[in-house]
Order: sequence, then C-alpha cells, then structure tokens
Amino acid sequence: MSRAEQEHPSTTLKVSGYTASIEPDRFAPGYQLVVDGTPQSHVNLDDPSELFFEYIQRIGHVIDLLGDPGEPITAVHLGAGALTLPRYVEATRPGSRQQVVELESELIDFVRAELPWDKRAQLRVRHGDAREVLGKLPPGLHGAVDLVVVDIFSGARTPAHVTSKEFYELASPLLSSRGILAVNVADGPGLAFARAQAATLSAVFPHVIGLAETQVLKGRRFGNIVFVAAHTPIDLHWVPRLLASGPHPAKAIEGAEFDQFMAAASVVTDTTAIPSPLPGRTVFQIGRQGSSGSS
Repeated sequence: MSRAEQEHPSTTLKVSGYTASIEPDRFAPGYQLVVDGTPQSHVNLDDPSELFFEYIQRIGHVIDLLGDPGEPITAVHLGAGALTLPRYVEATRPGSRQQVVELESELIDFVRAELPWDKRAQLRVRHGDAREVLGKLPPGLHGAVDLVVVDIFSGARTPAHVTSKEFYELASPLLSSRGILAVNVADGPGLAFARAQAATLSAVFPHVIGLAETQVLKGRRFGNIVFVAAHTPIDLHWVPRLLASGPHPAKAIEGAEFDQFMAAASVVTDTTAIPSPLPGRTVFQIGRQGSSGSS
C-alpha cells in the first residue's frame, strides 16, 4: 500500500518551487496530482483505462481510433503529470513503446513512489525541458511515432517556448504516416490564445481539427481545447465517433469552420510567444472535471 492510500503526501519541485501533492479524488475512484493548487492529473490505479478529466477523455478517444483496436503504438508524451495517458495506452494497447519527457525530476520520483505504474510497461522517462529533449530524441523515432501528446504546464499555465511554430516544427518529423499530434490548450473568453495555437499548428501541419465542450469553443468559459494535427488527412469518420464518445456536450471544428476559427489569429513564433492565460483560482477546483494540467 502506497502512502497515497493513507495520507496526502507532498513534495517540493526544485525547478518551479511548486508544491505537488497526491490526494484521494472525492468525485471518482482514484487519486489526483495537484501542483501549485491546480489539479494536474487523475489516476485510477485499479483501472488505468478509466479517464476522468474531460480533455483527457477526448485525447483517449483519439488514441482509440489509431490503427486497429488494441494494436501497440509508439508514443511520445511531452509533460508527465501522473502519467495518466501513458498508463491508458499500456492498459488499452499492451506492448506499446512509450517515451515520457518531464522537466521536474522530483515529480517523476514522487509519482513513481506514490502511484506506481505497471512494471511491464515499455515506458522510458526522459528528464529535461520538453523542447530541448524533443530536439535530441533518437533519429530512429523520426517518422516512427504514432502519437505525440503535448500537455505541458507549469502550475496552471503553458510556458511560452512550447507554443511556437519553431517548437511544433521539432515535433513534426517524429510523426509516422498515420501519426497524430494531440495538444491540450487551456483558454478563456475570446480564445485569443487558442486561436493563435490553431493558426500556429496549421502553419506546420496541413490537417488540424479541434475538440472541446461547446461553451468553451464559444468562448463563454475557461476550459480546454484539444487540437489534433497530422501530415495526412484525418479520417473525418472519426469526428462523429469522437463526438458520440463524449464527454457531452461536445463539438468539433474542422474544415471551413476551423479556418474561420483561426482567421484573425497570427502564427506564434519564438519572438511573439507568450504563456497561456492564467485562469482564476475559482476555475479549477480540487476534484472537479475539466481541469487543465498534464496527463
């Protein structure tokens, strides 16, 4: 039995100085990783295939549609959190080869001790800044990765240097012929940050769609948008299945509607990049769905 099952263990992360803690979830079976007061991940140790946060569920549904059901994939996760999605991939696609990149080494050690993952998983953890590590991944991964997940947060914000065209250009060569890039973007009313991310992804990848809760896409409340990008056409048969899979209400933006969504936005470069907007403290409450964070 880990300490997470007995109390609320915590640790201080050296890079950011934030406090990370693991707490039982009051709303669903499992535990939450909370960093700087923001829920970052939810993990059900008894059933890693169960996903709780809404945006994580959407990414999970996208993963489900890659290749044949249960087929092992090659995945790179930028941002570790409590390794919710790597656990999900291993549970639903045993034998998958996965790499996780995380800046805060203490976070990985903390999660490994308190919320250990299946030792049979072919999971390699690389320590360091996601952008720096991305540029140093083995050449053998180029053109061989089926899934790249970008879910990078420092506290409640995505750092500026992992939001630019130059950053996505480092991820682009990794994708296999069927590969997809899934990006978690958190934004609020007006969606200026999300629209700029849509334009930036479209400057690197010819095919991009967005998935989110309806009110978030209308810019009426702060929340998460999942952008899915690829070099080859995204099978539009996916869209009705993704929407039907929930969580509800759900909406997808694609084609002309996606073009309109990003029409007035400028492509983000290293010289213009800014962090994602800081949500109000009342937006992400402990134990609530829809939190921004890392997988």
